[in-house]
Amino acid sequence: MDKNYEFSIEQSTSEDRDCVDDKIVGFNSIQVPFTQSEKFIRIDYVIKNNGIIIAGINSLLYCWKCLYIDVLWVDDQFRHQGLGSQLLHRVEDEARNLGCKLAHLDTFDFQGKDFYLKNGYEIFGTLKDCPPGHTRYYLNKKL
Repeated sequence: MDKNYEFSIEQSTSEDRDCVDDKIVGFNSIQVPFTQSEKFIRIDYVIKNNGIIIAGINSLLYCWKCLYIDVLWVDDQFRHQGLGSQLLHRVEDEARNLGCKLAHLDTFDFQGKDFYLKNGYEIFGTLKDCPPGHTRYYLNKKL
């Protein structure tokens, strides 16, 4: 049985990316059944001062009630006032209320490593020279 295939590598469109994402999500759900009914739940907050965003957190509760903190940012002039901790705790509490037991994230040596350590996260991995001369840290926390 001879099959004639004609392969090509092409730049992905947004529809192509969505298809690839859907395929891996489908594969994953067969390997380890999801423990939440909605596969992905965004948990995002901002803090505003006079209508202007001065801090924010973007996170995702995914598939198995795992929380991934994607971005936490506080404007320079508002740092060290507890805003980042308020946002982080708000997201962790919401995730906990949805049954989450584990949070994880990554950060760089020039970002918030010490902040996350102070908030109960532990380093479980590093990637040196990413970017060159710096280290990327991978952290987790049991909720």
